[in-house]
Amino acid sequence: MKFDSPTGLMIAAACGLSVAAFAAARLTRPTVAAAVPPTPRAAIALHAEAAAAFGSIKGRLVWGGSNIPETKILVKKGQADVKDDICKTEDLTSKALIIEPKTKGIGFAFAYLLQPKGTNPEAEKALLAKNPQVVIDQVKCEFVPFATALHTGQKVLLKSSDPVGHNVHTYPFSQAAINTLIPPMRELETKFMPERRPIFLKCDIHPWMESYLMVFDHPFFAVTAADGSFEIQGVPVGEQKLVLWQSKIGYATTGGSRGMSVTVKADQATDIGEIKLDPAKVKN
Repeated sequence: MKFDSPTGLMIAAACGLSVAAFAAARLTRPTVAAAVPPTPRAAIALHAEAAAAFGSIKGRLVWGGSNIPETKILVKKGQADVKDDICKTEDLTSKALIIEPKTKGIGFAFAYLLQPKGTNPEAEKALLAKNPQVVIDQVKCEFVPFATALHTGQKVLLKSSDPVGHNVHTYPFSQAAINTLIPPMRELETKFMPERRPIFLKCDIHPWMESYLMVFDHPFFAVTAADGSFEIQGVPVGEQKLVLWQSKIGYATTGGSRGMSVTVKADQATDIGEIKLDPAKVKN
């Protein structure tokens, strides 16, 4: 286009300035981000769970002395002053301090975390799904097993497989005691609340019958095997407090009721090695 007059030149200049201003405005205008829908809570929880890390704690409880004490006999086979025949078909030995001769391992001790830091909902769910109920039986005038650890969400079946009557008498610290007759070949289902210390059980009809029960509100616990070994799996990483409790000595780990410090690493088994039970501290 040709402009021959001053007016035409002014119009052309104005048009040029308008086009330049428009282009500059487009270049400097802030970009508006597209709207992003909020993340669902379920997805947030799933992400947090995936980011969580877990490990395990293992070790062994062993006899610290050079000589292994003899196992105490509670009822001798055919003992005359025991009226129920089922109770004297064989020697009944105390399970309060069982020491495996070869390994010096001590079974029936509780290993657990005290006030664990962190949670593991999947481990808790799996525990309750796999074992919704635990059984404490009375067989040939003995409690079986001698030591039982469980989650408060699990039901407890108290039963007698004997042809004679027994009773279960509990000695808890912060909940109502149970003192009930279990007729021959009968059972009773109940539940327990968590306790910080083991609950003592006995049969008043047969006073040598004793057992221990420990109830938790988390899944981080175990009972030592015959060789004294244990492993607590699915433990949140970081510093935790571990406690080992045995019926003849009480707290076996350093720190007593406050527990010993253990640092758990992701996807690793933290082995605390052998915890030695001091023979001088064993109660008669």
